[in-house]
Amino acid sequence: MRFKNPFGQMSLSMDSMAAPFGRFTDICRMIKIEHSVFALPYAWAGAVLAARGLPPLWSLVFLTIAMVAARSFAMAFNRLVDLPFDRDNPRTQSRPLVTGAITTRQTWAFCAVMAIIFVAACACINEVCLWLSVPALIFSAIYSILKRFTPLCHFWLGATLGLAPLAGWLSVSPYSLTMPPLLLFLAVTFWVAAFDIYYAFQDMDFDEAFGLHSIPATYGPSTALVLAAFSHTMTSVFLLLAGFAAGLHWPWYLVWFGITVMLFVEHRIMKPQDLRYVNTAFFTLNGIISPVVLVGVILGIYL
Repeated sequence: MRFKNPFGQMSLSMDSMAAPFGRFTDICRMIKIEHSVFALPYAWAGAVLAARGLPPLWSLVFLTIAMVAARSFAMAFNRLVDLPFDRDNPRTQSRPLVTGAITTRQTWAFCAVMAIIFVAACACINEVCLWLSVPALIFSAIYSILKRFTPLCHFWLGATLGLAPLAGWLSVSPYSLTMPPLLLFLAVTFWVAAFDIYYAFQDMDFDEAFGLHSIPATYGPSTALVLAAFSHTMTSVFLLLAGFAAGLHWPWYLVWFGITVMLFVEHRIMKPQDLRYVNTAFFTLNGIISPVVLVGVILGIYL
């Protein structure tokens, strides 16, 4: 007697649904959907700060849709722009766009659809978000070409994700922008720059050989570690100041202290000559930090 696997059918259905852009699983691999955990909680935190509690459900839903669409657009565009390098880099040769599992035409179509969804979601939030939607897409796309010209690319990526708390705030309070979301913007900018520098250690030799201007390839591993440590220090400082500016209560400062310790641990385990812990430093620890920030904001308001 044979039984059908409903989960297998679901997977097949999802893959079929995404056929115009490639298989669903390949799309998720291409845009690294799991990395959404970095920016999305900061967008929610910005919305919670603006509302001083639970934001309107309408704004929260379309903020989430906009964030996922914007990130998906930026990642897919990055894969297109980096394709000539990804074909030669041993670390990236299994990516779906390199192997042909997804075509460039499908990826361009995916970018277009994500951009439309993003602009439409912003329009559903408020007029200010709609006005800023196209500039935000352009800002996120610029990162993909910067490594060819400047090692400041890590900080541009940080600023791109740093737009998340600003977007969250504007989704609730579009005509006022105070210090807390601006300080969170700076905290996220330095936080992302630091772990992107760590991530670039994997491609240091490749970047140097192909003339790409990552900080490790341009300045060497020792200077890169110093700049990452400085960036983490700035992250801690701006998180602390954001709590003061927002008038958050004592739970926020316990969370801030815990995050500062985690950043210190991340820096200690990251060694350019031994990359065994790069995924721990890049994804595991940082994947914890952003949801913890959101929890800290909520507790800091309500307790």
